[in-house]
Amino acid sequence: MLDDFTHEPRIAYFSMEIALRSEMHTYSGGLGVLAGDTLRSAADLELPMVAVTLISREGYFRQRLDDQGRQAEEPDPWALQDWVQPLDAKVALTIGGRRVWVTGWQYILQGHMGGRQPVILLDTDLEENAPEDRSITHRLYGGDIAYRFKQEMVLGIGGVRLLQALGFEILHYHMNEGHSALLAVELLRRYAYPAEDLRPGESPYDVPRVRDVCSFTTHTPVEAGHDRFAYDLVQQIAGTLIDLGALKRLAGDDVLNMTRLALNLSEYVNGVAKRHAEVSQKMFPGYRVHAVTNGVHPFTWTSEPFRKLYDAHLSGWCHEPELLIRADCCLSDDAVWGAHCQAKQTLIERVRTLTGVALNVEQPMLGFARRMTAYKRPDLLFSDLERLRAIAREQPFQIVLAGKAHPHDDGGKALIERLHTHARALAGVVPTVFLPGYDMGLAQCLVAGVDVWLNTPLRPLEASGTSGMKAAFNGVPNLSVLDGWWIEGCIEGVTGWAVGDSQMGDSGGADADALYRKLAEVVLPLYHRNRPGWIAVMKGAIAKNAAFFNSHRMMRRYATEAYIR
Repeated sequence: MLDDFTHEPRIAYFSMEIALRSEMHTYSGGLGVLAGDTLRSAADLELPMVAVTLISREGYFRQRLDDQGRQAEEPDPWALQDWVQPLDAKVALTIGGRRVWVTGWQYILQGHMGGRQPVILLDTDLEENAPEDRSITHRLYGGDIAYRFKQEMVLGIGGVRLLQALGFEILHYHMNEGHSALLAVELLRRYAYPAEDLRPGESPYDVPRVRDVCSFTTHTPVEAGHDRFAYDLVQQIAGTLIDLGALKRLAGDDVLNMTRLALNLSEYVNGVAKRHAEVSQKMFPGYRVHAVTNGVHPFTWTSEPFRKLYDAHLSGWCHEPELLIRADCCLSDDAVWGAHCQAKQTLIERVRTLTGVALNVEQPMLGFARRMTAYKRPDLLFSDLERLRAIAREQPFQIVLAGKAHPHDDGGKALIERLHTHARALAGVVPTVFLPGYDMGLAQCLVAGVDVWLNTPLRPLEASGTSGMKAAFNGVPNLSVLDGWWIEGCIEGVTGWAVGDSQMGDSGGADADALYRKLAEVVLPLYHRNRPGWIAVMKGAIAKNAAFFNSHRMMRRYATEAYIR
């Protein structure tokens, strides 16, 4: 089947995780979902790409929560035989002094408009390999730092070699975050000048040639999010990838910094929002960082009621989501409200199934769902429970929460416990539920069914965020801190509302106070007392946000600015 894709040069898109579908546990969160949306739009736009990722047989993890909100993690295997087909090609690389064979599985992403994109999922679980090497591709982000580096060797080096073995001609390589930066090292080795052509002391590595065929997207302004590996570990596991002196010049003197390596070996570098590009430029002075603000896939994240509404009144919106700019004049209030009520009822039924709690379709519902970690501040809404109760007694509302904490993030796990404690304390006044097992399927239900999408990160640590964009496709306005994409998307009172201003950080709980004020004085009064005004904001979210913050626009920019220069 890959013969259908090897007849023309393609763009190779490398990502440690890709959310291809909910049943395939090859992703952990936003980075993987963004990668999946990238490929879905590439299929719709018929861009010639091929994606490379890991098979992640045991998934990320299955979240279990007890009554107190204590998270436990279990393996989350998925049925490979139902979704992917084995490839007959194998390549080898040396890891820890042993030859490790890498094969692949193919998944053909079928776009809803007929386009297709091949995805290669790398696997080391082969009889030829030692038991410890067979497990390298089992667990997404699992194990210790050595396990992580082995995974990144398989992704970057093994991925480039397997594409060649499969007969792909690659025009350009796109590194989605620094996990795959070793692909550029493999290209350095491939493009090295013959020794006989070198003058004494001259480097054999053609850095300009590698830079010319590589692009790099950085996703995090959080220092801990940039992978670093001690050179002793690198040499122990990888041997001599390239001359150590050359590697240190490219990746840092003290440790192998994967972000630094990708920056030095990519001609085009971008952040995922305008603010994030500015922050990245300061983090890495001396590099030019462009801004390509993220987007989400229109068809995937639009609920069925809104798909039908758009199909009836904005024909072609899936391929040209900019047509949604007409939403405020082409969609009736009754139609928009009716579509939303259907999506909300679907969410209410999902909540009842998962928790046994019956929410009220008549009351506004605030939604907050994302990775549970400190800088996301999921507990900001609960900073003053008595104030929250007072607001709810005058203007009732409900809260729906979801999210996983990384297995090693004890602070994130503590936040989930704290949210459960707050939910119990608010019982009888503010119905609050925490939904377990946050994944792509649950996210689709949440972003469509709530009435307001809440996001409260500590500035400037939200690189972009995309869940609020998904909500916009379903007419759900955002109530969010001005960071990431929301700085660009917020038109106060038109697409949603800002929490505080765009200044960095939060001194003295100002954001919590601003959040309570905006809820009590603007958001809830509008919902309860002015339905036409509320629906106008819903339409504004569609017309001003969904029409622009989509992955079709994002991919057109990548194609014209990064891939074709």
